[in-house]
Amino acid sequence: MSEDILALTPPPADHRIPFGTDGNQFGDLRLPKGKMPSPVVMNIHGGYWRAKYDLVHAGHLCAALTTKGCATWNVEYRRVGNPGGGWPGTFEDIADAYRFLGQIARRYSLDTSRVVVMGHSAGGQLALCLAGHEPSVHRAVSLAGVVDLQRAFDLHLSNDAVVEFLGGKPNEVPEHYQDADPLRLHMAQARQLMIHGSSDDVVPPEFSRDYVSKKKKAGEKVELSEIARADHFDLIDPRSAAWSQVQAKVLDLLAL
Repeated sequence: MSEDILALTPPPADHRIPFGTDGNQFGDLRLPKGKMPSPVVMNIHGGYWRAKYDLVHAGHLCAALTTKGCATWNVEYRRVGNPGGGWPGTFEDIADAYRFLGQIARRYSLDTSRVVVMGHSAGGQLALCLAGHEPSVHRAVSLAGVVDLQRAFDLHLSNDAVVEFLGGKPNEVPEHYQDADPLRLHMAQARQLMIHGSSDDVVPPEFSRDYVSKKKKAGEKVELSEIARADHFDLIDPRSAAWSQVQAKVLDLLAL
């Protein structure tokens, strides 16, 4: 399984809908058959915030969740290398994509009282950052998330991707790290679920373990699900042994 999921063509979305005027401000909406209105999983793809990676590969997990009764909103956004990408433009796109759900809810029969915001890798940072800035986010899932930006800098993950994303080192743009780092944000209103593979060699499992430990001490609602022998990409691959656990956790958040 693993990284080859990035090269496979996913099932097509039902609708591609722009939420802004830039070519990278759109989402792929997939709608379930049956009972309406549908709960929603807003998915944020990873790729270390870089334009090299887009939303296509995340269509697989979105299609899988849609067969289980969820509408899925797989969002694209400006990334490092795109005009306006990086901080804060990347995050502004995520926030706009989230708020846009309210505008299309009636047309597509979406239940905006039941929304999970989920992200993989760098998308995990963006999902939890959204929960830290948007009080209406009540369910957030990080799949192998880069949820400690200071540690990402210290470890030089993906050739200092966080420096590119935030426009400098921690001592150069400390306010960016403060505003973007989920570990430094308070999100008491959100139930947070951290899912990480124990064999992840892209984002170390300690990121999620330590995040949960610190957030619990801060009184936040957070839990860790560490999946034995799963790697970084198993969590987003519906063919993997790990996927059934990921899917079950997401559906549980939506009470499906």
